[in-house]
Amino acid sequence: MSTLKKKILKHLQEEVYCHLGISPVHGIGVFAIRSIPKGINPMRTWSDVKEIKFTHKELQGVPKSVKKELNIFCYRDKEGIEIPSVGMHTLNMAVYLNHSKKPSVKFRKNGQLVTLRAIKSGEELMLDYDISFGEKHIFD
Repeated sequence: MSTLKKKILKHLQEEVYCHLGISPVHGIGVFAIRSIPKGINPMRTWSDVKEIKFTHKELQGVPKSVKKELNIFCYRDKEGIEIPSVGMHTLNMAVYLNHSKKPSVKFRKNGQLVTLRAIKSGEELMLDYDISFGEKHIFD
């Protein structure tokens, strides 16, 4: 077996924990496909994706329909929007984490996700947006 095949097999055995599904909370959510231990990154990836900050002025020429997608899937604040360095056609499962005041995951200061407790198979992973993003979020 090639080195790459061995690496992928290890990844499948030890690092794949989640999938997307229909959330009873809101739209799409992230769910455990098997038990997830406390203290790990359940969505660890091999790609090194960085966020690139654009000011709102720099994005003026972007079509409205694309801006809508940026507003849904990218972190934004009054200064601008952080867009993945790999563009918008690569899925980051973490954008589908729904909000809860009883979170099961959080973002560390280095941007890595970590489980706050053990998560059962089938359970939706939840994130407290207020703590993770340092802002108060209000939902209808």
